Amino acid sequence: MPKNSKVVKRELDDEVIESVKDLLSNEDSTDDAFKKSELIVDVQEEKDTDAEEVSEVKDERPAWNSKLQYILAQVGFSVGLGNVWRFPYLCQKNGGGAYLLPYLILLMVIGIPLFFLELAVGQRIRRGSIGVWNYISPKLGGIGFASCVVCFFVALYYNVIIGWSLFYFSQSFQQPLPWDQCPLVKNASHTFIEPECEKSSATTYYWYREALNISNSISESGGLNWKMTISLLASWVMVCLAMIKGIQSSGKIVYFSSLFPYVVLICFLIRALLLNGSVDGIRHMFTPKLEIMFDPTVWREAATQVFFALGLGFGGVIAFSSYNKKDNNCHFDAVLVSFINFFTSILATLVVFAVLGFKGKVLSEKCIAENSKMILTFLKMGSISQDIIPHHINLLAMNVEDYHLVYDIIQKVKEEEFPSLHLNPCQIEDELNKAVQGTGLAFIAFTEAMTHFPASPFWSVMFFFMLVNLGLGSMFGTMEGILTPIVDTFKVRKEILTVICCLLAFCIGLIFVQRSGNYFVTMFDDYSATLPLLVLVIFENIAVSFVYGIDKFMEDLRDMLGFAPHRYYYYMWKYVSPLVLVTLLIASVVNMGLSPPGYNAWIEDKASEEFLRYPTWGMVVCISLMVLAFLPVPVVFIIRRCNLIDDSSGNLASVTYKKGRVLKESVNLEGDDASLIHGKIPSEMSSPNFGKNIYRKQSGSPTLDTAPNGRYGIGYLMADMPDMPESDL
Repeated sequence: MPKNSKVVKRELDDEVIESVKDLLSNEDSTDDAFKKSELIVDVQEEKDTDAEEVSEVKDERPAWNSKLQYILAQVGFSVGLGNVWRFPYLCQKNGGGAYLLPYLILLMVIGIPLFFLELAVGQRIRRGSIGVWNYISPKLGGIGFASCVVCFFVALYYNVIIGWSLFYFSQSFQQPLPWDQCPLVKNASHTFIEPECEKSSATTYYWYREALNISNSISESGGLNWKMTISLLASWVMVCLAMIKGIQSSGKIVYFSSLFPYVVLICFLIRALLLNGSVDGIRHMFTPKLEIMFDPTVWREAATQVFFALGLGFGGVIAFSSYNKKDNNCHFDAVLVSFINFFTSILATLVVFAVLGFKGKVLSEKCIAENSKMILTFLKMGSISQDIIPHHINLLAMNVEDYHLVYDIIQKVKEEEFPSLHLNPCQIEDELNKAVQGTGLAFIAFTEAMTHFPASPFWSVMFFFMLVNLGLGSMFGTMEGILTPIVDTFKVRKEILTVICCLLAFCIGLIFVQRSGNYFVTMFDDYSATLPLLVLVIFENIAVSFVYGIDKFMEDLRDMLGFAPHRYYYYMWKYVSPLVLVTLLIASVVNMGLSPPGYNAWIEDKASEEFLRYPTWGMVVCISLMVLAFLPVPVVFIIRRCNLIDDSSGNLASVTYKKGRVLKESVNLEGDDASLIHGKIPSEMSSPNFGKNIYRKQSGSPTLDTAPNGRYGIGYLMADMPDMPESDL
């Protein structure tokens, strides 16, 4: 070692001290915010660096107790009522088994990649939707606020459906079930069947008149329905109690709410397969109609179902994943949850059409019995000759094959007179082709089928309890999409915010428990989420792929997961998914423009549904819902772009990562201030604030790249100065 090494070392130390003095000479002693910022440079081994990064990010954020709890929460959020009453309808309508191919293709193209994207950004940044998109680009921070608005709109009416299920659940503990038979009306002289019920059916009458007590149009409020008001209150109390402690409380409930529906579906499938006609229903369901598969409408509806089945854009996926460990394998989670969702839809479809096949068999046999009596009457009247009836057929006890044989013979012989006979073909396929979805499937068709089950009250209790659990699982994710971003951003107590949010939602939700409330549910379902969510997810994709940078994001994933995701995702996120989403948005707008805005109203006198257009004020509400849902995006962009609000005292701490370096900021940086680094002399420089001048630009230094959150990060600044040797640090 040279004898003057100590002198050299002392001179180097003095040089470093002088550099630091020069650096700090620009600091205003009163600028506390600047003092609180810290630059940590770590030149230890890589594993020590990683440990320090984790310690810097750690902010006492709640975490899942186990990986199973987290997966069940994501499954509970993504698997909802739509899997039971929407997917089977679409499958039947769009070609049966042939519909599964477009669905699977679109699941791979937009479903899994976008689900993986939301899981990754939530886990990487460990914030709710507001914090995540503000971190990626402050100008696009409105995406998070818009997600909260959409979640609130959806929560308003989604909990009403849980209330309906609670009401039916409470009414199922009686034998016979109250919707089994039409009620009798007594007057002074005689007793007769309720006319509205006689014109429709027992289950239809019970749904529209006994449960909803529905009015004839959306303009006729009719006052509050007290039964549904109590049910709505009960559902909001359940949600509030489950969410009040965040994932500490809801995380325990998901073990039951997410698994119980599978127990019920499997029990229903086993029971239905033991009933006559169930195989006919399943065969009808999965018989592929290949010619329909090439219809563009099929692909549009499949893409829409994939999009909403996974809960994309709501913020619930991001919120749940933000409670994960940084090194969790979110790619595995994305694939697992997506395919669990898909196979749940298949299971629900099997159950629905096995039960509807049994119902169709029962109604077909009833139809045959009634038409056999009509044929006997025609024989006695001489309208039909006895000679045309085969001798081996007993008209008093005809089976399905015998009836269809007689029906075909009469149709050929009495070709001209046949329409006047009013005979019905009594085909089970005719019943199965009556496409029903939503409340029509759950509260009318499926409910009617269960009345023919042995021990029907037990199955009714199980079915509606399953619907309650499916709804609650989705509500937990929806509420997390509201609560987590607000708690992260404004640092309010989650318990107080949960109570206020649930109380406010219940008060606003009273519009859905009027006699006309069902029409408002339809309005919100059609207009409050569909288009706004599509636009939001397009912006999410653009924000990650083009604003943040797809290459940078792939590098982040490699650091976070410990391996590089397949290049497939790179091309999906950058090219294919945005193109498919924009195409889907255009198709949805065109479809909405071609479809007259309206709703199906129940007309009491006719005992049937009739399509009515929304009144002028209704159209204003529909447009307002879409505008309000998307409004935060341009508002925040304008505020950020024009610097209308001083953001220097923001609450959301942000972290910029670089291997070996972590910058922790106690306040938000102004990401769009291009004057962060300027070559000004000290006398010209103002007091260093975030978004203003901090360091003098080194001579010959290259142009700086933006940090991952769209801001100029000090860690990246120091790392990108080639003329500053590592020893100087």
